[in-house]
Amino acid sequence: MNRKLFRNASIFTPVDRGTPLSGKDQGKVVCLPKGAVYCRCGVIEDIGEERELLSRLSPSQVDVEIDCGGRCVIPGFVDSHTHMCFAKRREEEFNLRLDGVEYLEILRRGGGILSSVRAVRASSEDELHTVTKQLALSALRLGTTTVEIKSGYGLDVESELKMLRVIRRIGRETPLDVVATFLGAHAVPEEFSTTPDDYVNLVIQEMIPAVSAQGIARFCDVFCEKGIFTVDQSRRILETARTAGLAPKIHADEVHDLGGSALAAELKAVSAEHLLRASDANIRAMARAGVVGVLLPATAYSLKKAYAPGRRMIESGLPVAIATDCNPGTSYTESMPFVFGLSVLQMHLSVSEALVASTINAAHAIGMSEYAGSLDVGKKADLLLLDGDSPAILAYHAGVSPVVQVYKQAEPVHET
Repeated sequence: MNRKLFRNASIFTPVDRGTPLSGKDQGKVVCLPKGAVYCRCGVIEDIGEERELLSRLSPSQVDVEIDCGGRCVIPGFVDSHTHMCFAKRREEEFNLRLDGVEYLEILRRGGGILSSVRAVRASSEDELHTVTKQLALSALRLGTTTVEIKSGYGLDVESELKMLRVIRRIGRETPLDVVATFLGAHAVPEEFSTTPDDYVNLVIQEMIPAVSAQGIARFCDVFCEKGIFTVDQSRRILETARTAGLAPKIHADEVHDLGGSALAAELKAVSAEHLLRASDANIRAMARAGVVGVLLPATAYSLKKAYAPGRRMIESGLPVAIATDCNPGTSYTESMPFVFGLSVLQMHLSVSEALVASTINAAHAIGMSEYAGSLDVGKKADLLLLDGDSPAILAYHAGVSPVVQVYKQAEPVHET
């Protein structure tokens, strides 16, 4: 049962060149109108036009044959930016925003991230795990097969380590591949509200060494934003993290053009995320530095803000990824199909560019391109069957998920 043949499929897969796709190559997608994928032990061993692939196989080499019915087949989504490890939703803040209260004002009042911090600190590990696992499995049903989950709602040493242990459990207890990111610098907690530099010192001197010793997180992220962490504070944290073995990421220029994207370029961060207010000069600097721009259109949708300039970024040579930013406050969605549609209809990506952004470029943004993001020999057989002729169905059929079947390492994990 370990050898499977997926046939009669209309396959669309990004090209994997070993680096993120950018500029004219952002939409580089291979289409096999009648394609097939052959897998052994959950890994792709062959892919191509069905007739040619079958000529390379004997019937004895196939244990299970899956007829895809001519449906569109794409790689599993890679959701490269989420905060789905939390304890309590923040529905009341949604109503405040509808009444015109700005996000940073809600944070100043002790809401926003700080509200989630109080809830996480008061929750047991098992309680936190229950909420996170429900969201992760929902994301899986919507086509996400690889996901990044950040900490950042603990903001003290033990609570951050607790979150990271929960994130590790999600990877062990669900079919998802889960990548953990440490985000202790998500906000300044209330107990340090008048001494933010003391909190930065705590992150540097205690949190990062403890997270590094724990060995779960692969990345360190910082929310570089007016009224949260300055560019200099962010630089100190990320440089310390890099020395400790955690690769740098950065929440940059979401509300104000503070210069977080310039810092991402300076540090050659793996990714810079949000980027709603990034300047053209800093977009070009990130492109030269090889930074992946992770755009979060559902956040702009929820906040009723202008979207990140995805079209301009691609034309400037910045490799673009898209992600849900799943969190309890500003983007309460785990749906990559929804984000895909927003990127096409609101950020002006082509369908092929959005496919690249939600798969191979997203995989590069979390260090998973060796295993995920495209249908290539040697990669995990993570694939989706869509109720449509092409990936355009993800934007065209709005408000629903056209994901019919989800396969993780060639095993069915969801079917409608």
